[in-house]
Amino acid sequence: MRSRRKFIQQSIAGSTTLMASGLPLFHILPSRPKLEEEVLGHGDFRYRVEKNWSQADSSRFPVKNCHEMVLDQKNRLILLTDHPQNNILIYEPSGRLVDSWTLDFPGAHGLTLSDEGGEQFLYITDTGLGKVVKCTLDGQVVLQLPHPAEIGAYDEKMPYRPTETAIGPNGDIYVADGYGAQFILQFDAGGKFIRKFGGDSFLQPDKFKQAHGVAIDYRAPGDPTLLVSARIKNTFKRFSLSGEYLEEHYLPGAFISRPVLDGENLYSGVCFGMTEGNYNMQLNRGFVTILDKENRVISNPGGTEPIYKDGKLQLLLQEQPVFRHCHDVCLDRDKNLYVCQWNADGVYPYKLHRV
Repeated sequence: MRSRRKFIQQSIAGSTTLMASGLPLFHILPSRPKLEEEVLGHGDFRYRVEKNWSQADSSRFPVKNCHEMVLDQKNRLILLTDHPQNNILIYEPSGRLVDSWTLDFPGAHGLTLSDEGGEQFLYITDTGLGKVVKCTLDGQVVLQLPHPAEIGAYDEKMPYRPTETAIGPNGDIYVADGYGAQFILQFDAGGKFIRKFGGDSFLQPDKFKQAHGVAIDYRAPGDPTLLVSARIKNTFKRFSLSGEYLEEHYLPGAFISRPVLDGENLYSGVCFGMTEGNYNMQLNRGFVTILDKENRVISNPGGTEPIYKDGKLQLLLQEQPVFRHCHDVCLDRDKNLYVCQWNADGVYPYKLHRV
């Protein structure tokens, strides 16, 4: 791990110098963000985009793909990228970069924040290396999960390319092998293997095609469940915490990324979309989708308005070409959104200001 503490020290020193010079406070406050005129979204979930939110120097803190982002208890936005120079960039909501570090992961993909006894930890997956690690917020690795072939969960021919993790209420770790053999692997908090479920199938409802993301859904009081995004099936699949298939929620046209729960709502980046008459996965057709507590789509920032006919959701498409491939969505305390993009020429996250 390489940390850039010097960057923070220089930033703090610069602010101190300005205050010592007697300049009024407004001279060091950031300027008003430049928002796009176009409003995205529908109903009560409408936004204006700030494309240049990140104040990071791209020559010093480059990104390739901005894969995922979480908000910690200190109100800092933690971004995961697959650039080995800086896997982690840490921001204030204003867009000011306050820290960075790396695990030298060339395929960093999944980022999960877990609160464990008042201390927060990050769980990071690397799809290329086949690694899942738990680390502190400053990048110290405290646990690495075993490869499933080492513990008899996979045979040697089965691919393992983990994309995401979720942490259960008892500390169990759920790993989505979304680019590999399509299983969800369950470990206890210490990394001991418990079980696997799922697998690869287009037709069987309890199996996946690209089990890309996984999250614990606490919206039903006293009955937490596991949500898994089966991206190629355009579907969120729900399981019990012991791996029993329960139900699914179909979003026609939306090749969804991981489920992100906030209050009563479910958010997801749509990484790929469709076009009318061509129902295959299409590049550069991303948008964001938002579902309510009944798992009905209520807004699609960047996409078409959700329409239900006879209780069935109609085809969702990109309408405004603001995004290319929305890989993740993060919310701040004011319910603004931060959208991470894959394969988008190295852009930093866009901030969507709620209106």
